[in-house]
Amino acid sequence: MKRVVTLALVPLLLLPTLTLGAPSSVPERRLHPDEVSALPSFVRRVAPAVVALHVRNVEGATSSARLGSRRFGSGVIFDPRGYVLTVSYLLLDAVAIEARGRDGRAVAARVVGLDLDAGLGVIKLEGEGPWASATLGDSQAVVPGARTGTVGVDEDNDLVQVTGAVHAVRRFSAYWEYMLDRAIIVAPASPQWGGSAVVNERGEVVGIASLRLGEPPHVNLAIPIEKFSPVKDELIASGRIASRPPRPWLGLYTVALPEGLVVSEMSPVGPASQAGFRQGDRILKVNGVAVASQEEFYEQLWSRRAGDLIELAVQRANKVHIIAVPSVDRHRLYPVR
Repeated sequence: MKRVVTLALVPLLLLPTLTLGAPSSVPERRLHPDEVSALPSFVRRVAPAVVALHVRNVEGATSSARLGSRRFGSGVIFDPRGYVLTVSYLLLDAVAIEARGRDGRAVAARVVGLDLDAGLGVIKLEGEGPWASATLGDSQAVVPGARTGTVGVDEDNDLVQVTGAVHAVRRFSAYWEYMLDRAIIVAPASPQWGGSAVVNERGEVVGIASLRLGEPPHVNLAIPIEKFSPVKDELIASGRIASRPPRPWLGLYTVALPEGLVVSEMSPVGPASQAGFRQGDRILKVNGVAVASQEEFYEQLWSRRAGDLIELAVQRANKVHIIAVPSVDRHRLYPVR
């Protein structure tokens, strides 16, 4: 991996010398190549606000079994008071967070808010501010072909930036009961995607890189900043989006196959694990409404509220089984400390 080091330009004030005779010429000061940053200007604008996040999570927790109890990612400071935006999966079951800024300073941080529906989380730096902060842009204006920069850090706290473009803007769904109605797909992918800032040509943050998708050459999925900007103050104040009705969560993981939507596994902490599902069950209906894809499954599931009884019709061998699941609010499994 190529390490990128940002070098500050050294200002030079040239003062002419006054004489009684003809004015003397002052030789032009030329910058040495080492004094000029190789980074595009739109990357330089956000780079001071990007931080490295080393997270220690609860040993033995369900999230640690899948994601590890030591996690690393990037974040971007969006408020000079020291509030940092990153991906939520980095912060699940977190017990200690160390943030390292571009100046190498390391400070402790704490989780202040999680939005599991969008996949975003906010932490607060404990060090003294004000902190260099990024500008949040308008992700709704992002269109395919638009130029982007994906800016994060590696575990040595070296800046990692990839200049690319928007490959697509589309709906995205995943097996863990997660869907974005509008996701930004960026290419080429960054080798340090989790929590990296995706910026437009003005250096404004328009998304947070969350996943690496597909086969090589990979692309990155970015959560659009429109999912965050309108609710950021509520997320900081309440620890979650309290004004949004909590979604029902089952802990039922699915995969789309040619024959339909099939159960692949169950979360050990989800109500589906005790409801009688089996791997390979094909989901036919949710609350009496036929579904044929993950998107349709989630749309019907989320038309209810957390705590509601969700009735699923599944096909197993040649029989149809009706399974009722008491849904839960997933945020209760990951309280903000």
